[in-house]
Amino acid sequence: MSIDKELKDARERMEKALDVLKNELRGLRTGRATPALLDAIRVDYYGSPTPIKQIATVSTPDSQSLMIKPFNAPDLKEIEKAIRSSDLGLAPDNDGKVIRLKIPPMSGDQRTKLTKKVKELAEAAKVSCRNIRRDSNKHLETAEKEGKLTEDDLKTGKEKIQDLLKNYENQIDSTAAAKTKEINET
Repeated sequence: MSIDKELKDARERMEKALDVLKNELRGLRTGRATPALLDAIRVDYYGSPTPIKQIATVSTPDSQSLMIKPFNAPDLKEIEKAIRSSDLGLAPDNDGKVIRLKIPPMSGDQRTKLTKKVKELAEAAKVSCRNIRRDSNKHLETAEKEGKLTEDDLKTGKEKIQDLLKNYENQIDSTAAAKTKEINET
């Protein structure tokens, strides 16, 4: 196994960890309406959990509300039920054709809780990246023991993986800081 191959694998895995963080943060409520709030909600659609985006159009008529218009009118009830049972804490207003969601302004306590949640998610992503570094270092050490790498190559490979980890930790920190700023602005 070459150092470049191990670096490529580590980079891909760390990129996935960063993407997971971004997707989780996208679903956090910030007091501003965004269709991404509904990404985590699954609707029971003919027996299978389906994302709202696949059975309805979601739009933002203004910065404080979302409008959900299902492709099939009978799906309104199931969408409403899924939103009510979610942990978003939003009350859907069903007028028979569309569902409207008013996004209330957040209290200081809610902002504090969300900021804490952002930090937890960012730390989980960093731990994931550190685990990837550990696995990559083990692969390099194994290759060195098998005689496929020299001791100098092992040291160089570990340094490159450490640099990669620092790069992704910085990206995670900046992503979390941007979300925290967004939470505290609105």
